[in-house]
Amino acid sequence: MQIQSLEVFHAVARHGSITVAARALRYTQSAVSRQIAALEAETGARLFDRLPRGVALTEEGRCLLGHADAVLDRLATAQRDLAALRGLGAGRLRVGAFPTAVAALVPRALSAFRAEYPEVTLSLVEGRTPQLLERLADGDADVAVVSAPPDQPLDGSRFALRHLLDERLLVAVPRTHRLARRRTVRLTELTGESFVVGSATAEETLLRATLPSGFQPRIDIVAAEWTGKLGCVAAGLGVALVPALAIRATPADLALLRLHRDDATVRRVFAATLAGRRTPPAVEPFVHMLTTEAAALS
Repeated sequence: MQIQSLEVFHAVARHGSITVAARALRYTQSAVSRQIAALEAETGARLFDRLPRGVALTEEGRCLLGHADAVLDRLATAQRDLAALRGLGAGRLRVGAFPTAVAALVPRALSAFRAEYPEVTLSLVEGRTPQLLERLADGDADVAVVSAPPDQPLDGSRFALRHLLDERLLVAVPRTHRLARRRTVRLTELTGESFVVGSATAEETLLRATLPSGFQPRIDIVAAEWTGKLGCVAAGLGVALVPALAIRATPADLALLRLHRDDATVRRVFAATLAGRRTPPAVEPFVHMLTTEAAALS
């Protein structure tokens, strides 16, 4: 059965007249008659008794009317729900982000989004870039804030990447450290210092530093979480390399120094979605807010 046929049938039943229904629908009387005749042929039932003045539902017509009411009501509900999604009066936004992006960038953008579109349900999952991209590929996230060094580009054939900012490394040292008053530092000046890192097996990857020839960081303490890592630095147990986005999580008893540009590569930060796929309506305004917050943080 065609939706249009059910709408015509519903109108004729409501008005009790093919002529009046045609006028209400802005159809010709013959067009309405053909629609009713086609529906009766399709159902194999006579739906109306033709009377001298108008029409009256038969028993089969009354049966079909109940189903037509339900179908048309569900269709109207679907149209309202779709309109709400397009206008962001409903729906959801599932965001993934790497840990330091959750320190300030993503929460600020989410806060701005919620203020603008309070009816959209928000969720946030923290993870590392490879896992976040897999969540996108599996349909478990709508947008992910991910990162990559310039020499390890992300797969632009699988993912649409919107560049947000380039993030540099800082060096966290205790306020009492001999270099605490410096603005910029070379890694060679930290020879012999204990580095507090997040992994004992992948320190070069995690530090994202261009290590000078022969420089081998001394690692005594491994702390996976930033609170523990920076807490160890504040206690004088070592120094740590800190992504600029993590500054908000830095305790006041630490000094942050810029790492010399020859010793650190930038980390490129992107908003990623699946390439070639239509994104939910909430994604585009959220990415715009991410871009605004990224500019402010930069």
